[in-house]
Amino acid sequence: MTNIRTTQQLGQALRAGRKQLGLTQSQLALAAGVGTRFIVDLEAGKTTLRLEQVLRVIEALGGDLTLSGLPVPPRDHDHGTST
Repeated sequence: MTNIRTTQQLGQALRAGRKQLGLTQSQLALAAGVGTRFIVDLEAGKTTLRLEQVLRVIEALGGDLTLSGLPVPPRDHDHGTST
């Protein structure tokens, strides 16, 4: 597991994952359904990228996003019910 605290660290981690899989930026962009420029910006640590697209890139690399240290939110079926 990699701890990510900055956009630069996220970009470095995703670049390393892409290279480990032997993918070019264009191939990853195609697999994630984003533009090559988005991959370039993501790997460079650009701070103004759409989270939805970042998550698609992470998924295309076979990863997932896990948050730690935060309270666990209630499950959807728990909303609006009182006991």
